[in-house]
Amino acid sequence: MEKRRSALKKMLASIAGLSVLGISKNAIAEEKVVKNVTTLQDVPLFSGSTKFGNMIFIAGKGAHVEPFEIKAHTEIVLKSLEEELIKAGSSMEKVLKVGVFLNDIADYQGMNEVYKGRFGKNPPVRTTVAVAKGGVPGNSLVEMDCIAYI
Repeated sequence: MEKRRSALKKMLASIAGLSVLGISKNAIAEEKVVKNVTTLQDVPLFSGSTKFGNMIFIAGKGAHVEPFEIKAHTEIVLKSLEEELIKAGSSMEKVLKVGVFLNDIADYQGMNEVYKGRFGKNPPVRTTVAVAKGGVPGNSLVEMDCIAYI
């Protein structure tokens, strides 16, 4: 837990330092590494992951397969997050923040049953919301994104 707090403090200090030091957007862009850019009609839409310094930001991952059952979808999403983290040189234990987006808040307990313990002894902070009418994109029952350190 202390490692996570330290990494979070460093991240916040670096963000605060950027505005105080007046570092230009060009300097920031040079340091940012973007992977897996998704486009819509040849226009960049979003990145699957972005590294900035010792931080990794993983875009939302969903489960777009059958069976349409929250525990199965949660397992798929967590494995996908873990794979992205490992590729970036991080791990589930180094995750600082997770965002969880449920298609239906009634799935909260089922999602938690699979989620529990996946991030080590000191779980990250988390926000969980049920999405508005229309649901999670791509027929997934759950989508998650995360921020971790490397």
